[in-house]
Amino acid sequence: MALMITDECINCDMCLPECPNEAISEGKKVYEIEPTRCTECVGFYPAPTCIAVCPIHCVKPDPMHMETQTQLLEKFNQLNIVSK
Repeated sequence: MALMITDECINCDMCLPECPNEAISEGKKVYEIEPTRCTECVGFYPAPTCIAVCPIHCVKPDPMHMETQTQLLEKFNQLNIVSK
C-alpha cells in the first residue's frame, strides 16, 4: 500500500530527500505522498526510508491505497520503465 503523512507532520523536511521515487512533496499544510509514485521503497530499500527518518512517526499506511508487495514491485518496475 502507499503511505501517507498525517496532519501531525511538523514539516521538518526529513522525509523529502529520502524518497527514491520522488513521491513526497510539500502540501498546503503538511508534506504529502503521491500514492501513484509510492512503492514503500520496494525495489530500493528493505523498508520505507520516510518512516525511518520521521521524528514524530506521522508516516502511516494509507488505507485508501492498499497494495500487496507484488503490486508495489510492479509499480516500481513501471516507474523505472517510464523514467528511463
